[in-house]
Amino acid sequence: MDKPVERGLPLSKGDVGALSWTEELRRVALAVSKKDRGPAAGRQQLFYLLQWTADLTGFGVTVHKGREPESATELWTLDRALAKGLRFVGDEDRPILRLLWAERAVDTGLHAFGLGPRHGGEALQLMAKTGRLCRGDDHSFLTLAAPRPAALGWRQAGEGRQLATLLTEPAGGLVIPLPQPWFVDLDRRLVGPLQVGGNPAVVARLFSLPPLSPTAAALVGEALAEPAIDLPRDPEQAASVDSRCIVAEPVAVLRLRTVQTHGNRAWRDYSTAYGGGPFDVALAAFRYEDVEVIPEDRRDFTVLASGEMVRIERQRAREEELMAELAKVDLEKIPGYVLHTFGRPPDNAYGLAHESSWPLFMREHLGQLRSRGWQIDFTMEFRHRLLEVEAWDADLIESGPGWFELDMGIVVEGERLPLAPLLASLFRRDGRWLDAALLAQVADGEMLELVTAAGLRIRVPAWRLKPLAATLIDLFEGFAGGTSLRLSRFDAPRLSELNDSTRWRFRGQKDVLALAEQLSRAQGISHIVPPRGLGLELRHYQTEGLAWLQFLREQNLAGILADDMGLGKTAQTLAHLLLEKESGRLDRPALIVLPTSLIFNWTNEAARFAPGLSLLSLHGPERKSRFADIPTHDVVLTTYPLLWRDVNDLTRYGYHLLILDEAQTVKNARSQGAEVVRRIEARHRLCLTGTPLENHLGELWSQFDFLLPGFLGSNQTFAKYWRTPIEKQGDVRRRELLARRVRPFILRRKKEEVARELPPKTIIVRKVELAGGQRDLYETVRVAMDAKVRQEIASKGFNRSQIVILDALLKLRQVCCDPRLLKSKSAQKIKERAKLDLLMTMLPELVEEGRKILVFSQFTSMLSLIARELRLLALDYALLCGDTGDREEQVRRFQSGEVPIFLISLRAGGVGLNLTAADTVIHFDPWWNPAAENQATDRAHRLGQDKPVFVYKLIVAGSIEEKILALQEGKAELAARILSADQGVEAKFGSEDISALFAPLAS
Repeated sequence: MDKPVERGLPLSKGDVGALSWTEELRRVALAVSKKDRGPAAGRQQLFYLLQWTADLTGFGVTVHKGREPESATELWTLDRALAKGLRFVGDEDRPILRLLWAERAVDTGLHAFGLGPRHGGEALQLMAKTGRLCRGDDHSFLTLAAPRPAALGWRQAGEGRQLATLLTEPAGGLVIPLPQPWFVDLDRRLVGPLQVGGNPAVVARLFSLPPLSPTAAALVGEALAEPAIDLPRDPEQAASVDSRCIVAEPVAVLRLRTVQTHGNRAWRDYSTAYGGGPFDVALAAFRYEDVEVIPEDRRDFTVLASGEMVRIERQRAREEELMAELAKVDLEKIPGYVLHTFGRPPDNAYGLAHESSWPLFMREHLGQLRSRGWQIDFTMEFRHRLLEVEAWDADLIESGPGWFELDMGIVVEGERLPLAPLLASLFRRDGRWLDAALLAQVADGEMLELVTAAGLRIRVPAWRLKPLAATLIDLFEGFAGGTSLRLSRFDAPRLSELNDSTRWRFRGQKDVLALAEQLSRAQGISHIVPPRGLGLELRHYQTEGLAWLQFLREQNLAGILADDMGLGKTAQTLAHLLLEKESGRLDRPALIVLPTSLIFNWTNEAARFAPGLSLLSLHGPERKSRFADIPTHDVVLTTYPLLWRDVNDLTRYGYHLLILDEAQTVKNARSQGAEVVRRIEARHRLCLTGTPLENHLGELWSQFDFLLPGFLGSNQTFAKYWRTPIEKQGDVRRRELLARRVRPFILRRKKEEVARELPPKTIIVRKVELAGGQRDLYETVRVAMDAKVRQEIASKGFNRSQIVILDALLKLRQVCCDPRLLKSKSAQKIKERAKLDLLMTMLPELVEEGRKILVFSQFTSMLSLIARELRLLALDYALLCGDTGDREEQVRRFQSGEVPIFLISLRAGGVGLNLTAADTVIHFDPWWNPAAENQATDRAHRLGQDKPVFVYKLIVAGSIEEKILALQEGKAELAARILSADQGVEAKFGSEDISALFAPLAS
């Protein structure tokens, strides 16, 4: 049997290796340890319980008194335990308690006394020698062991990175991160220091290292092996060697505050004794340049939060003179054991002997201290400073096109203070001001407190503030700070309600009343004549949209044209631009930022509907040679992905109008594109989007921050006062207030509102351009297939080459849809998927609008890829292919409204279905036979359909798909032949069409 272990004596390495710690030996060792304590056993004494965090990065000690560690009572403070006369505190405990008390500010993440770098090792040594150092988890005793050797090691931290650690010999246990690390062997219940070779400065920093790459880990290993440098160990010595020294006169600072306590010892006549509550204190400090020290700290050096060591030449005599002034006004030191605060009590707290003496102190003694060199600061919660308002005034100042500032103020002690931040604070504290019914119940004579950021408390009667709250409360909801409220021109009419000279000295109200009258005359946007050169007859709602855009321009206001998809936002915008040109106002270009997939749509519609506008498209690698042409064009197109790349060239010019199409693209205000558009100078700004917000109100804020910076406050205040109450708390009132604020700047019409003006079926062609690897793949396949087809036709003739021709056309169509439809490994690696990206932009917007959508494709594998993307977007769908077994169930899910999207194989679902729940049809890839497409569309556009149907065709510009579309539209004879499903390839395409079908993509 192993020899007994004497507690408190170090074990040799051989002894440790010989121990066999079975449960029986543990009980024997515990009995021996109790016996060895002799007279100490059975009486009250201190036990030290070692604690550690779950991630093993923080270590601390809790101190308990009792007869056994498992039943001992924890000590929350050590100051009384350090006093003499307590029987359970032995002579060997006092130095331990002093060391723990000195390290009490160390933050370990535990509710325990920290084992800090200055005294942690010494404290562990002394605690282990007492024989009363225990594990915090099972209260078993830990024995002090001989030092163990340790070496730098690494453990995997994920993603190929490594985390530094120390490997001990023998292995096992925890490592306490101290300048000289200690180990805790949990299995053998041993504790002791570690001996680590190498540079001690590097060893001390091992435990703060983040996970490192293998290269960085190797460098750390090299640094550890370097010879140790001479580092000063003593803080006084360190301060004298490499710290800066401050020589200055002290500035005395007295901070008056009211702290919240949870129970205090009796001190003077304070009513908060025992029960806790508010306690008024004066915190004294001396400021030497940028460093503060408290009177109780007698050291000549200090360590800043940055880690810098600073030496101060303390002016002791001057400090004592200043402290004597505190005694003259009856401020005396409050002992540390009196205040039981939530957190560490201040060491520099002074107070008055009588709580009732504070008003007299504020009236008479505060000025004396100021005159004798004390700087007085008040914190927000200090209870004894109340001031009266001497005067109220307000200024209205125009601050820019469409905006003015309302600067309300009060005069207190001869100083004018801005009122807006004080009211915003009051309204947040007192919920009555945010509820119209409760506000009416507030008595006019009720006295309220306005609190400044400096802690001043100002008394005001409620009758002064009630008209402000009733009129402008929504402006305070998202108040972003500053000294004034920013109002749009649309706010002028309600400001006229504040025109009361008995309450205010109001300057500028005449201008406000005149502006309000001007806006009232402008109510109801008048009819407008479309531009002469517009090649499109606008529907009535589009004419109203044009008039609204013109009204925004006249009033120097920005806005969002947010019509549903398909209602012609592009046409209305082109009409607006053309009208600006015909009126002579388009003396600068208009810059339009849009998704890459819409470049061709804008180019085509501008050519068709507004040929009088000169258009410059800054897209593709050749754009760099066109930046100098920007001032010579009416309209300039660029894309969101290119914004940050071309920022220097774009911001070189000023613009008449800056337009964001699909403006929800910049819903992340911190994105590179969103930052760039805010830097572009333009007279007017406009957003186009069918979904001003897709997921949350923050997207709406982002667009308004571009249109009208500051109108909805900062992102943080908007989230606090609008998003959280509306989205998470269902606050209907705030939702209505927000709607009232933004309504003048948004024009939104839904399809249902204008359905009578729409044809039964509207066909929309959306073109997208191939780029990058997808474009290269198309050209590679096209060249190879063109050569193969020509060779096949030359050798076998056209009629006998049908299989090769169809295979070539199929591959080109697959590349247009998605490179992954091809089976080659190189195609699988291509990341660009232009049409799929366009579809994934459209579908969330359409679903948000409440659309019910059919998506057709000839390729079932394409539907699988679309389904994968929908799952990533958390959009529900039904799927119908040739191998679908529950066809009726899929139809039921869609028709009942259970899912908003139905993915359908053209062959499996092109006929025989009644899907009148759908109001939107998307053909992802064009089919040779237009009749087949029409039949698929008629799954929704049929008897029983009570909603307009919108049909979208997604086409790759310049590709075989566009050639197919041209053939369908331009060759009636060919279309007639295609109606027969049993025709071969010759019926679809004649030999004269092959060259067109295999033509290269347009440059």
